Amino acid sequence: MAERILVTGGAGFVGSALALRLAAERRGAELIALDNLCRRGSELNLARLAAGGVRFLHGDLRCPDDLAAAGPVDWILDCAALPSVHAGYSGETRGVIDANLLGSVSCFEYASRHRAGVVFVSTSRVYPIAPLRALPLDRRGDRLALRAGSHGPGWSERGIAADFPLAGARSLYGATKLCSELLLEEYAAIHGLRTLVLRCGVIAGPWQLGRVDQGFFSLFAARHRYGGPLDYIGFGGEGLQVRDVLHVEDLCDLVLQLLGDADAHAGRTYCVGGGPEGSASLRELTALLGEICGRSLAAGARPETHPSDIPWFVTDTSEVSRATGWRPRRGLRQIALDVIGWLDAERGALQPLFGS
Repeated sequence: MAERILVTGGAGFVGSALALRLAAERRGAELIALDNLCRRGSELNLARLAAGGVRFLHGDLRCPDDLAAAGPVDWILDCAALPSVHAGYSGETRGVIDANLLGSVSCFEYASRHRAGVVFVSTSRVYPIAPLRALPLDRRGDRLALRAGSHGPGWSERGIAADFPLAGARSLYGATKLCSELLLEEYAAIHGLRTLVLRCGVIAGPWQLGRVDQGFFSLFAARHRYGGPLDYIGFGGEGLQVRDVLHVEDLCDLVLQLLGDADAHAGRTYCVGGGPEGSASLRELTALLGEICGRSLAAGARPETHPSDIPWFVTDTSEVSRATGWRPRRGLRQIALDVIGWLDAERGALQPLFGS
């Protein structure tokens, strides 16, 4: 029988990219994308999925009947989540818990019934906020950087590694993902499932409908292409905070490689991101986009820092690189060029979604 792979959150940014790459390159596999289309703009991916030979199921991960409609599968790529780190701070907390944690439980139960392997797309936000804010940082040009020669448990100039201490609060979003990781470990032990956790940093690329609290790269690119306000938010409003960015196709490269040798990686947790070479501050990103677009934008300053925000996060990809030989092949400039090309090609559909 043909291999069957279910991608939850399959009409989202990461889920649709993975489903399309697997359909194209996992010879003979049947790809199924399950999504409730709750995120505005996710419906734009339906035509892409159909053209790529991916079967789409409209359903909610928390509903057993919706999952059952997919039938038995060999692998589940769990990409479904409400990814906002701001969720819950305004008072409503149950939504993100239901969607992320209960959704994962349903997914893991389904995997157990069918003896399916699980690739769980987690997040770098599992690491606690206060210890990340306490890292020794100095201004270096237009960015913040670790103080020269400093290092500690789970952190160094290479970035944040999987063994960074986990004690402390991390946002409801981060907590639901960490809880899901722990539950997946238990399901694997009880049912003998092959599982893999990918703690992803910032992922970017075409078809990401960015917002202030998630997907800032495409949001900044859209402001340069379509116009509209651009603000540096938090930490004094200077735009010095740093993230590393990974092209979604580099993530797809890695997942394809991992599935190709799944037994060797079962039970592992890998940190996946752009690494130091793929890092940029908001100021540096603005300069890069302005150079490519030929449009200089003056960013506003909103100095107040949200409780969930952190000033510096770079992913230490050493472990996954040692285990697989994988490294990101598409740098920040390539990500920017690809996103801007997409904004131009799909302007009619996208400009209203990004606003102006």
